[in-house]
Amino acid sequence: MNMPAEIKKEIALEIAHVLFIDIVGYSKLSISDQHAAVEELTRIVRASEQFQRAEAASRLTRIPTGDGMALAFYTSPEAPAQCAVEISRALKEHPRLQLRMGIHSGLVGGVLDVNERANLAGAGLNTAQRVMDCGDAGHILLSKHVAEDLEEYEKWQPFLHDLGSCEVKHGVRVSVVNLYDDQFGNAKLPQRFETAQKRRVRLRWATIAAALLALAAIVAGGVIFSRNRERSTLAAPEKSIAVLPFENLSEDKANAYFAMGIQDEILTRLSKIADLKVISRTSTQHYKSAPENLPEIARQLGVAHILEGSVQKSGDAVRVNVQLIKAANDSHLWADTFDRKLTDIFSVESEVAKAIADQLQANISPTEKAAIEKAPTTDLVAYDLYQHAQALVADTSDAIHAREKLPQAAQLLNEALARDPNFLQAWCLLSRVHSVAYFRGHDHTPARLELAKTALDRAIRLQPDAGEIHLASANYYYQGFRDYERARSELAIARKTLPNNADAFLYTGLIDRREGHWEEATRNMERALELDPRNYFILQQLAFAYGWQHRYAEAARIYDRALTIVPADPNTRIQQALVALDWQADIKPFQTTLAGLMAEDPSMALDIDTLLYSFCDRAWAAATWVLTNYPREGAANNGVNYPYAYWQGVLARSQGDSRTARVAFAAARREVQKIVDQQPNFAAAISLLGMIDAGLDKKEEALKEGQRACELLPISKDAIDGASLAMNLAQIYTWLGDKDRAIEQIATLERIPNPLSYGLLKLHPYWDSLRGDPRFEKIVASLAPKER
Repeated sequence: MNMPAEIKKEIALEIAHVLFIDIVGYSKLSISDQHAAVEELTRIVRASEQFQRAEAASRLTRIPTGDGMALAFYTSPEAPAQCAVEISRALKEHPRLQLRMGIHSGLVGGVLDVNERANLAGAGLNTAQRVMDCGDAGHILLSKHVAEDLEEYEKWQPFLHDLGSCEVKHGVRVSVVNLYDDQFGNAKLPQRFETAQKRRVRLRWATIAAALLALAAIVAGGVIFSRNRERSTLAAPEKSIAVLPFENLSEDKANAYFAMGIQDEILTRLSKIADLKVISRTSTQHYKSAPENLPEIARQLGVAHILEGSVQKSGDAVRVNVQLIKAANDSHLWADTFDRKLTDIFSVESEVAKAIADQLQANISPTEKAAIEKAPTTDLVAYDLYQHAQALVADTSDAIHAREKLPQAAQLLNEALARDPNFLQAWCLLSRVHSVAYFRGHDHTPARLELAKTALDRAIRLQPDAGEIHLASANYYYQGFRDYERARSELAIARKTLPNNADAFLYTGLIDRREGHWEEATRNMERALELDPRNYFILQQLAFAYGWQHRYAEAARIYDRALTIVPADPNTRIQQALVALDWQADIKPFQTTLAGLMAEDPSMALDIDTLLYSFCDRAWAAATWVLTNYPREGAANNGVNYPYAYWQGVLARSQGDSRTARVAFAAARREVQKIVDQQPNFAAAISLLGMIDAGLDKKEEALKEGQRACELLPISKDAIDGASLAMNLAQIYTWLGDKDRAIEQIATLERIPNPLSYGLLKLHPYWDSLRGDPRFEKIVASLAPKER
């Protein structure tokens, strides 16, 4: 059968924000009136600003439904709600056209209808229609899920009216919220809810009597049900496995990396089987070999099976013992011992992976089988160097230590590749190391980016279709050029051959975030967390996303979870304490935590966020201590190096010491000017130069630089760095005494996710000159935590 290319192309499942629209009384109209009604509806919808904006950005799909239409927005949960409001207002000029609307966010995907035309289907579409079916003419009904998303935005809160649940097809119940005010929507209770309410009144006394008679049974049964429900919630997929660290039984304890390499290679090969769920090594490495509490570990990792093993190396002989365990009852499903020569060790890893797949009855494609059988290198020394480099790269979530560890990892990889130039994974990891170093500002130069490209090109020449290459390419285009479209396409290809790779989902989420798709970003990061549940960096990024959205309760829970993995990590302890400062302007947890860290290690270096927030403590001791331990070579923020002298200037300015501030800012300016001279379009460096010039009262230069930076990297191009540069511009306006533009800039920022929290605006000295202005105080008050 011949099909058009656009139909052949697979349309993957993705999250859509669906607005379902129905013409009320459509079936009672004549055929000509039906056509007229649909045409009238189409004109109204096309006139909607939200429709036009999403269509222009190619982030909208319109599906006709006969008696209405469905609009699938791929932007934000606000888009369909705002579109519905615009349509409802427009209907005042079209009184004969009666509509009802339903909104839900969920998965949709492409299908072919009976006429072989491309169409949409999925839970997102179905639920939106079911929600709509609960309403009458004029109603705009939302699923509870969408309403909770909109509640995060203050402007929507007055218009959300909870109706409770409504029974729809097949006895399914959906929780519904009515969206209305006096200008749009329908405030009247929908007929379905009115009928149900009357029925409840008639049955009230009978229900109470029945409830009293059955109370004891309900309580007892509720306990049993609760326990059973907990088990089912925690039930892991049957074809799921975690490979725990292998025990090193060799007399030479230096062989620990060798044992780790065997574990990692077995895990890597298993992870290429799409029919299995395989937990990443970043999460499994936190456990010891052969632990006693296997059921609990399996629960934490979300798997049904555990693989344990041991490695004993003596000369050129190796013995590998493995055992596959069903975690629920701690029973052994399979075990074997492999005695091999050192040169044959990679064949053992292939045999073990295939045996486990057989035991778990996993389907393996020919491509997956070939991938399992392929050895990464023939040089064991090169592989050992690669393992050391991997360990260093995995421990770079701390920005200060990353500056030390990434060059060390690059050196190890270069040594490995000197031994085996055909080591594909090493080339890919080397490219990623250089991309990260460029992106984080450790070496934001074209030369560093060229090193990333050179390593990537060498890998492509070896095996252009390898998933690892597409993952490295995604890093290169995302971190080197902010080319999100190209990076997304590379990640989509990578996921086909690396189905259990958490980074593929994480980086999709990071790109979503850069593009301002915050809900999608959160979902992709949560998917990454399923595959790597104890990955500190993923948790850190998820908490960051919640914080910028001012979803502080969720951020606090994520930091609590992170601290179960790295309980002593100073920066995570600080971030946990800062939630209270951001959320409630409560500085005490931050002060207590910082004082404890000072007592533990007076020479401790903390990240740049701690320094920024330490200025909120007007005693200045905290800021002075953090600055004392700040790296003299500076630390990167938004990809640019912030000199030590800049923060000296900020501290002196905050204390009213203008002479010291000017000397420090002048020194900082000389450093940053060199960067701008070398890279005249480096937005973050230009923005930093603008703040320094504002501190030096160079008004004309500061304004030009701050505005130029925002033009080079607007929020529309990068929702993270763009918002940070916009905040910097607000700081420049404030320091130069331009209250009107400063407040306008802050007000604009507060309409989107951004780093300016209630606590920062209320306590930080950056904004002191704005205090007392009613416009500024109104913004601060709007961010204050709402009483529950």
